[in-house]
Amino acid sequence: MTPLLLVDDDTKLCRLIKTYLEPMGYAVTLAHSGSEGLGRALEHPYDAIILDVMMPEFDGFEFLRRLRVKSNVPVIMLTGLGEEADRIVGLELGADDYLPKTFSTRELLARLRAVIRRSRVTNAAALTAPQPAIEVGDLSVDPETRSARHQGQAMVLTPVEFDILLSLARCAGRVRTREQLLLEVADRDFEVFDRSIDVHISSLRKKLGDDSRAPRYIQTVRSAGYMLLKPGSEIFE
Repeated sequence: MTPLLLVDDDTKLCRLIKTYLEPMGYAVTLAHSGSEGLGRALEHPYDAIILDVMMPEFDGFEFLRRLRVKSNVPVIMLTGLGEEADRIVGLELGADDYLPKTFSTRELLARLRAVIRRSRVTNAAALTAPQPAIEVGDLSVDPETRSARHQGQAMVLTPVEFDILLSLARCAGRVRTREQLLLEVADRDFEVFDRSIDVHISSLRKKLGDDSRAPRYIQTVRSAGYMLLKPGSEIFE
């Protein structure tokens, strides 16, 4: 059984999700507040967490802030708000995916399988032969330690941000389409996540001190995708 934590104060929805997922091979633990859920998340290993945004004591965003200090467990956020701003906040805080509460159980299962599969692939890769750090100008991206340094300073990146930066660094000087980035970092191509690629790129630019209008690191290639610039690379539209 795959251990899964569901944190939501809607007890009826929790029972429905638990009833649906357990025959699919998931051992679902329930928590109905932010503090209860965070305690369980930090005390026990889970393969993934399904997290509601609106909860008593503290909300899903605060839960995610505290969780990411100590854990990179995959997180799918649920919300009934449906606002783009809420999706952006969750993704920037380190959520791996987002679902409005109008989701179908089949879509939840598909996304859950995808984030768990991606996490397992990442963990397995850490056990394979060492990979050297990739140096692009004053940027260093180390796939072995899943860490990045900018001008000698460690960068604080979410798992998805790191994967996007690594993908761009491996192809520095060449364009990576949004579809290619999705395949590498998300293992699927749902429309909602597709739009989030731009959010993650924007966040990376902020952390690099980059300007999209006069980029030194990440170039937007109109109608194509993104490119990590090599030192002295020509910037084009």
